[in-house]
Amino acid sequence: MYSQQEIDDAVASGVISAEAADALRGHVQGRRSTVIADEEQFRLITGFNDIFVSIAAAILLFAVGWIGQWVGQATGMYVSEHGDVGPSFLAPLAVAGTAWALALFFTGRRRMALPSILLLLAFVGGVLVTSAFLLVQIIGPDRFNDNDQLLPAIIGGVSAAVAAGAAWLHWRRFHVPITVAAGAAAIAGLFLAVIVAIVQPGDSKSAMNLILGFVLLLGIGVFLFAMWWDASDRVRITRRSDVAFWLHLLAAPMIAHPIFTLLGLSSGSVSTGEGLLVVGLYVLFGVTALAIDRRALLVSALAYVLYALTELFKQFGAVELNVALTALIIGSALLLLSAYWHQARRVVVNRLPSNLQERLPALDRPAQVTQQAA
Repeated sequence: MYSQQEIDDAVASGVISAEAADALRGHVQGRRSTVIADEEQFRLITGFNDIFVSIAAAILLFAVGWIGQWVGQATGMYVSEHGDVGPSFLAPLAVAGTAWALALFFTGRRRMALPSILLLLAFVGGVLVTSAFLLVQIIGPDRFNDNDQLLPAIIGGVSAAVAAGAAWLHWRRFHVPITVAAGAAAIAGLFLAVIVAIVQPGDSKSAMNLILGFVLLLGIGVFLFAMWWDASDRVRITRRSDVAFWLHLLAAPMIAHPIFTLLGLSSGSVSTGEGLLVVGLYVLFGVTALAIDRRALLVSALAYVLYALTELFKQFGAVELNVALTALIIGSALLLLSAYWHQARRVVVNRLPSNLQERLPALDRPAQVTQQAA
């Protein structure tokens, strides 16, 4: 009997291909499986050693970042404004380089889940910040002012493009599922920087609403991209499902936040009509979550519906118990939905057109029965 770690090690060493490993897992899973209610599974940790390595890696990355900043200050390679010592691009550069070096072992050879996620974020984030700091140092911080948003937008866009390239390079080398979402976030940041450079919002409410609308469109684009990955693995037994999970996690706040902000929930007051509209939208999000078998939308919009219900109960006179009543209703509803998720999803999916059903995750998917590797 071979363990998952041994199969991952065989893939890393080139003995078998990643496709062959996925096919082997699917075959074994099919022989050990039972049909259960839909579960949204993804691999975060393979054991406590993942947590141990992640803590150690975070400490090391903090240390090399600190040393990089010290070297930058000692050599004069830092952002300086009015004689003050600012951040150096050497600090995030050291973090990114160390993250890549650590990934060669812990991701490329050991295939450890949580450390791979941490190292990916450190690498892409380090490249992004390195690009931004270096550009600011080259251009000169004295050329920035509070009213001009064109130059910061250009720097943000260029840095996002470099970060997207770094994410692509990381994906080609390591194939960590969250890498695709990191690259998508960088590309979305690039487009957003272009819009900010064109609009230059300042304090204009209409300009900010335009940017929020564009973020919403980007979120829908990321959502459709996630659905493309989901459609390629309807039974969710390969890493493509994990890629889709992280993309949905990215798309959800990009969709939920602009919608509810444009409805005026950030203004500090909610009318009865607005509150009922928020609740209705949350129900729509719930139906969508059931259809695609992803819960990210429900989580991202949760704060808004909690706030809206709290305000509604306050307007109806339940001032002292508005928070408690809101928590009671939402908590009970979500627990009930979780308990009967499969049944509710079957009701929703069976009422959709057949061609759409064929693109959604399968209703009854085999799930692996946990066994100890001999």
